[in-house]
Amino acid sequence: MSVSRTMEDSCELDLVYVTERIIAVSFPSTTNEESFRSNLREVAQMLKSKHGGNYLLFNLSERRPDITKLHAKVLEFGWPDLHTPALEKICSVCKAVDTWLNADPHNVVVLHNKGNRGRIGVVIAAYMHYSNISASANQALDRFAMKRFYEDKIVPIGQPSQRRYVHYFSGLLSGSIKMNNKPLFLHHVIMHGIPNFESKGGCRPFLRIYQAMQPVYTSGIYNVQGDSQTSICITIEPGLLLKGDILLKCYHKKFRSPARDVIFRVQFHTCAIHDLGVVFGKEDLDDAFKDDRFPEYGKVEFVFSYGPEKIQGMEHLENGPSVSVDYNTSDPLIRWDSYDNFNGPRDDGMEGRWDQGLPAPLQTAQPLLTWPWLSWTPLIHLTSKMKEEKSVWGLLFSVG
Repeated sequence: MSVSRTMEDSCELDLVYVTERIIAVSFPSTTNEESFRSNLREVAQMLKSKHGGNYLLFNLSERRPDITKLHAKVLEFGWPDLHTPALEKICSVCKAVDTWLNADPHNVVVLHNKGNRGRIGVVIAAYMHYSNISASANQALDRFAMKRFYEDKIVPIGQPSQRRYVHYFSGLLSGSIKMNNKPLFLHHVIMHGIPNFESKGGCRPFLRIYQAMQPVYTSGIYNVQGDSQTSICITIEPGLLLKGDILLKCYHKKFRSPARDVIFRVQFHTCAIHDLGVVFGKEDLDDAFKDDRFPEYGKVEFVFSYGPEKIQGMEHLENGPSVSVDYNTSDPLIRWDSYDNFNGPRDDGMEGRWDQGLPAPLQTAQPLLTWPWLSWTPLIHLTSKMKEEKSVWGLLFSVG
């Protein structure tokens, strides 16, 4: 649904009424700052004239002062582009959307994103499943509209981990996924099929593992020739205890160059891991799923246990003599954490605001639980079907 001719003609802005009360506003990551600010002002004017004070903006990107200057009510739910948010954050944003929409029939939600639209897709898809359980049958048309938007606009550009987390959320809501609360220790990461990141084939992979977006492990750099190995095993001993939201990122360190490429990235939550051996095919790996350098038959296998002790009988996983390992992980290129400055300070260069004169509590973005209209009700009480799983959400929030 187009709102203004100027916006419709702008290649820098995508504004869509997903439903009558859910609006998606997205800017490409390549949008220059001047154009972004200009369009941001225009969106703010349109929303104010059309919805007055009845819209709440959910910022899914990094924090920016210019967003809070232009909009009266903002909730910050941002996470890095092309990634999936923490499972707890998906729960919180769905509850916040539902609470705001139910507070007043004129209230609307604005989902704001700068970058890949996959972030908006995660929220739309998750809320579609949430409302399927919590909302009345007369909202079926809205759920159909959300489904159509997700399938038409998001699926072609989304990342596998984003779809995985929507599946987790849907399964936990419906009860089809049971919570695993056992500790998991990661011992081996096996890459079956060697990606070709060097001119003569092969690659120089190393791993970075994050828990709740904090780095917890960095491997050595493995030197693998393309024609010498059919797989490569990175062993972690003693096993690495993992719980909650996990991001594993595999890089290729370029030969004789101070640069690195992402080979694959994968995010998962330990609450949904029930097998001690988990395999992700190429289609399940972020970045790799559309990279020709990663073989079509390639896959990544994770070997877990319930304790840190070395798993016996796994000698067959040892790499051949042609694989060398450089354990010099003090190299800044290896240690660099690309998530450190996600919400760092930004000088946006904007002056003034469109919403002068509002009550002080509404003039700046605030933490979720400080909003007076947002009283947290555990999701578990939404339906009797979920009551039999009443420990699920407490476990989820305790391990995240």
